[in-house]
Amino acid sequence: MDGLMDTLRQLIDVRALIQWGGTIGITAIIFVETGLFFGFFLPGDSLLVTAGILAAAGQLDIRWLILFPTLAAIIGDQTGYIIGRKAGNALREKYPKFKDHLDKAHAFYEKYGAKTIVFARFVPIVRTFVPAVAGAARMDYKTFVTFNVFGGALWVLSTTLLGYGLGRAIPDIEKYLHLVIAVVVLLSISPSLYEWWKIRKSS
Repeated sequence: MDGLMDTLRQLIDVRALIQWGGTIGITAIIFVETGLFFGFFLPGDSLLVTAGILAAAGQLDIRWLILFPTLAAIIGDQTGYIIGRKAGNALREKYPKFKDHLDKAHAFYEKYGAKTIVFARFVPIVRTFVPAVAGAARMDYKTFVTFNVFGGALWVLSTTLLGYGLGRAIPDIEKYLHLVIAVVVLLSISPSLYEWWKIRKSS
């Protein structure tokens, strides 16, 4: 029981998580969060921003911090797409009633898929499931790959370089990591909160 509690505390403490796993650990977490359904709870945004701050302090190499998590984010979305594609095909064959829903999803992704793949990168939980839905909806694969690469690189670069820039510009910002993480989490979930508020207001 104590071992489980220690693991949970490490997941919550982003800094401890980074110091424990280093760049390899960060890379693994980014892959799991973007590619596997059970990784939806992992702290991708705050993890990358905090890692950027620690890189500015010389605790991580910013070059590897950008390269490997970017590859993990891209491969993770590809994995989610493939899982979704197989699941969608199975649903079509076994449950014909899902065909109409999947066809509607296909029409949506053909029209808005590029924007969705990129913007979803910056929304926690959503970024875990969007690639799988795109696969199930049979989004054009070339389009998916193009915007997966663009979105993955943009997400990792923007978050890590934001943290790196803050670390270089603000002395001793490491002392206020909990505040930085809280702000990042708030900003990352604000689009979802805004949509929820609009729906509640209209209803």
